Amino acid sequence: MAEDKNYDAEFCGHLAIHQTNSIQDYGCLLVLERSSLQIIQGSENTNIIILKDIKDLIGQHISTLLSAADLDRLQTEVNKGFRNRVPFTCSANSNGTQLQLNILLHVNETVVLLEIEKGNQDSDRSFSAVFQEVRSFISVLETNGDLYEVCHASIAEIRRLAGFDGIRMYRFDEEWNGTVIAEEITSDLESYMGQTFPASDVPKQARAMYLKNPYRLIPNRNYHAYKLFPVINPVTNGFLDLSDCNLRSISAVHLEYMANMNVTASMSIRVLVDGRLWGLISCHHTSSMYINKELRSIFEWLSMEISYRISSVIKAEEMNETATMLKLHAGITESIFTNAGIATGLLEDKDENLLALFNSTGFAINLNGRLFASGDVPAREDLENLFLWAAGKAFVQIYATHGLKQVYDEAEAYPEIASGLLVIPIDPLAGEFLMCFRPEVLKSIKWGGNPNEAIKFEKDGVTYHPRNSFNLWLETVHGHSEPWTKNQLEAAEALRNFLTSYKAAQVNN
Repeated sequence: MAEDKNYDAEFCGHLAIHQTNSIQDYGCLLVLERSSLQIIQGSENTNIIILKDIKDLIGQHISTLLSAADLDRLQTEVNKGFRNRVPFTCSANSNGTQLQLNILLHVNETVVLLEIEKGNQDSDRSFSAVFQEVRSFISVLETNGDLYEVCHASIAEIRRLAGFDGIRMYRFDEEWNGTVIAEEITSDLESYMGQTFPASDVPKQARAMYLKNPYRLIPNRNYHAYKLFPVINPVTNGFLDLSDCNLRSISAVHLEYMANMNVTASMSIRVLVDGRLWGLISCHHTSSMYINKELRSIFEWLSMEISYRISSVIKAEEMNETATMLKLHAGITESIFTNAGIATGLLEDKDENLLALFNSTGFAINLNGRLFASGDVPAREDLENLFLWAAGKAFVQIYATHGLKQVYDEAEAYPEIASGLLVIPIDPLAGEFLMCFRPEVLKSIKWGGNPNEAIKFEKDGVTYHPRNSFNLWLETVHGHSEPWTKNQLEAAEALRNFLTSYKAAQVNN
């Protein structure tokens, strides 16, 4: 992989992006003390959104804005306990002016946060019309069993609804680097299809926020940031945690990142698989673009549907793979029973079930003081040393690596045979192991810019900037095999249980 500059963990991952103490300008924020519903803090643009200065609102009860009916509804929602992102539409009378407001309500242990935007009842479509649009799209997803076609259909639908200049499906790997696997763009945006972006582009604390928030909207990177007043929240005695707020201000480095990509507006929509962040749908526009409440609600719904469909497709693929692996496992056990021995059964297996089960090119087994091998394996002396190394490690559980030379120096001499190693212990104390080998697979990674220059520090060592080039930066990775999958590791554990039981039965007989 690229030079080990882990900005995701060491630097970007520690930035307090949830405590910006300011908001974007497409709405305003009011903070209420939970038990009294008294206004204790807010953004300095309340005079623009709700026509009252925040300094005049501090200390006032929220009833100074809401009608009795809306106040009852708000109190009911607050009484339901801790919740986030509760939509709340109301009218308010401010200095004699009647306002339509869209509110997103957040209730925590001590405070209530109200994200407030100006409403427009005339633009709202009926629920029936919205449901029909989304249901039509869901029917398309339900008939598609190919992962990448699901991804393409998803970004095409979101682009149709919102009209973004570009939309990309961005999938995370095990190290949280993200690869663009689907893309729809205009000629004003550069293509990043197939390119990989380092984990620090979406650092770990930002990824954590996507577990709470289905989307992140930036209508205009050139927005005016409005601070909170007072600066210190009087209840928490610190900066307010804005993790759940759509309006939360954006870090300067991310705004610079957007400018370097020729992007003015952006929206990111999460994709979850088994409760884990699997990817993001990244929407970009070269000019400012505000997405109204209704459309954002649709995208929140689509986020759930797309996540569900991708999860279903992945699980279906895993089930098919599991069925195939169970058949191969049965072939191995049958051969061992037929040939009355582990080593003879593996060596005499004409269908090569073991190699197929683990997608290996060779295997070796040390059993009862004898070393057996089949397929493409290291030389005899190298094998003996490898088994001595495994015995020294005393592996009692399945061990797998797709970069053997990184943990075992002698493997540097034979990467074309054993860059990948799977160790299945049979009797670790006796040095008895089954090993499967995989050859080196040269891997070319198309990075979106040099990953070693993900951020650039100025001479003070504190001020930093994102990379200003996203030109293709090609890296060739040596000394690695294809990684071992979760299903293969589970199959290895099942085989270990069978081999140890079979050997114990032979000893007892």
